[in-house]
Amino acid sequence: MMIQNNVKIYPIQLYTILFNAFGPQQWWPMDHTHHHQFNTDPRFEVMIGAILTQNTAWTNVEKAIHQLKQQNLLNINQLALADSLLVKQMIKPSGYFNQKTKRLQTLAQYLKEYYNSDLNSFFTQSLPILRKELLSLHGIGPETADSIVLYAAEKPIFVVDAYTKRLCTRIPLPINSQSYDDIQKFFQDHLSTHYSNHELVQIYNEFHALIVNLGKYYCKPKPNCAHCPVLNHCQFGKKNGKIS
Repeated sequence: MMIQNNVKIYPIQLYTILFNAFGPQQWWPMDHTHHHQFNTDPRFEVMIGAILTQNTAWTNVEKAIHQLKQQNLLNINQLALADSLLVKQMIKPSGYFNQKTKRLQTLAQYLKEYYNSDLNSFFTQSLPILRKELLSLHGIGPETADSIVLYAAEKPIFVVDAYTKRLCTRIPLPINSQSYDDIQKFFQDHLSTHYSNHELVQIYNEFHALIVNLGKYYCKPKPNCAHCPVLNHCQFGKKNGKIS
């Protein structure tokens, strides 16, 4: 199939292509049975996962969360007071366990001290204030903060990761920047013209997960273009002779 040189693809078209290719992703995974049994908040599991997934694959995060679960450490109070050596041992599969232990316990201790371990109180804040507060905590950068805001607090913010940046360059999307803030604004400005604020939470949720799926299996550093669902819209694939 021939591609016209100047045809631009925008986020709404990309979302449709990926959703049709992969279907709903139902992300972020939480073990509701565990939280019901121990009367804990599943949203804290999302917050833990957002930190643990820094610089590692999700399969490693799953192993770490499983071990934390066995020690009942998916609990704000328990994690805040836990022996750091135990936490390090439990999260070792996720890598960088010294740094991540400090980040996890800083977060838990902060929530315990300032919000009495009540995530409802923490998450009822406005999106800008909540995001700013998260960014003030040790080891929480924009991607981690936005993952928490979107998946745990269920507020409409688009999460940008390395996969998103790669897509912006390869397709390319009509944005000439690799800045986190610029890319986020580009996606949000475009998608907010098509969906209500209520709908955007689900759209941003699905879109981020779909992009991750694409990046894991197709748009890798060494790309697997042959069966990529975006191939017919991708200038990178065309230049590399993947389509004609």
